[in-house]
Amino acid sequence: MKCLIIDAVHEAIAQEFGKTMQVDHKMLPTQEELKAIIGDYDVLIMRVDPAINKEILDAAKNLKVIGVCSVGLNHIDMDYAKEKGIQVFNAPGLNGNAVAELTISKMLDLARGTMAANNDVKVNKNWNKYAFVGRELRGRTLGVLGFGRIGQRVGELGRAFKMDIVAYDPYLPAEVFVQQQAKSVSIEELLKVSDFISIHMPLTPETKDLVSAKQIAFMKNDAVVLNMSRGGIVNEQDVYEALKEGKLGGYGTDVMVNELADGGLTEDAGFDSPLFGLDNFIVSPHIGAQSVDASRDIGAYIIVKVKEALGL
Repeated sequence: MKCLIIDAVHEAIAQEFGKTMQVDHKMLPTQEELKAIIGDYDVLIMRVDPAINKEILDAAKNLKVIGVCSVGLNHIDMDYAKEKGIQVFNAPGLNGNAVAELTISKMLDLARGTMAANNDVKVNKNWNKYAFVGRELRGRTLGVLGFGRIGQRVGELGRAFKMDIVAYDPYLPAEVFVQQQAKSVSIEELLKVSDFISIHMPLTPETKDLVSAKQIAFMKNDAVVLNMSRGGIVNEQDVYEALKEGKLGGYGTDVMVNELADGGLTEDAGFDSPLFGLDNFIVSPHIGAQSVDASRDIGAYIIVKVKEALGL
C-alpha cells in the first residue's frame, strides 16, 4: 500500500504508516498536480488544500481513505467520495482549544491595540503610551456565532475574563446554553448587543457573507469582529469599508477568502488586500490549529481512524 501526505502534519503519521506502507510527501499540490499523481495511492493525508473534486476522486483509482487533519470537510466532495467507496475522516474538536485561545489572543490585541502599539515602537521608533488607550474585556458582551466545541470553549475563556456570553446556534438544545452559562439569542440580537463577535461556523451557502454591510448596520460602532472559521463568511470589502469609516472597532481573522492567492506557498507568491493598510485589522495565515499540542492530538486520532479503516 501507498500513502500520500500533502500538507504539514504531525511526523507521527508518516512514522506509523511507514511501518506498513510506502509514504510519500508532496506539499500542497494544485488540483491538476494531485490528479496526476493520486492514482497509485491507497491513503491520502491532507488538511484543507487543494479542494478534492470529482476529477481527483475519479483519478484516485486505488484510494480507500482520506484522513483530514482538520475539522471542516467542505473542501471535499463528500457525496462522490461515498459513492466511490472512499472513507473520509476528519478530526473534530481536537484543535478546538488552540483555535479558541487564538481567538482570545486576537480579542485582547484589538481591545488594547497591542499590534499597532508594537508597530509604532519597533517601526516608527515612537514611545508614546498616550496614543493607545484600550478597553478591558471585563463586563463586555461576547457574542458567539456557532456554539459547537470551539464556540463553547471561547465562551468559557470569555467568562474567565468576566464577560457576558450570548450565542447563536439553531442546532443546539436549550440545555447546552444553560450548561455553558450563555444566553441563546437570534443573530440580529447578538449583533446588536455584542461588543465582540466571534465566528465559529463552517462555510456553507447559508453562512457565505453572513457578516456583510446589512449585518454590520446592526452592530455597535466600536464592535470587534473575530473570524477563526473560514474565509467567505465575512464579506471583506464590506468590513473594509466599515473599518475605514469607523463603523467597526476592529476585525481580527485567521482566514481570508483567497488564502492561497497567486500560488500560496510558492516562491513568487503575492498576496494583498486593502485591509492590510488598516491598523484596526489584524490577521494570521490560518494558524488556528498550528500548535504542537493540537498537531500531536490530531495526528494520533487520524492514525487510529485510518488503521481501523484499512484493518491494520
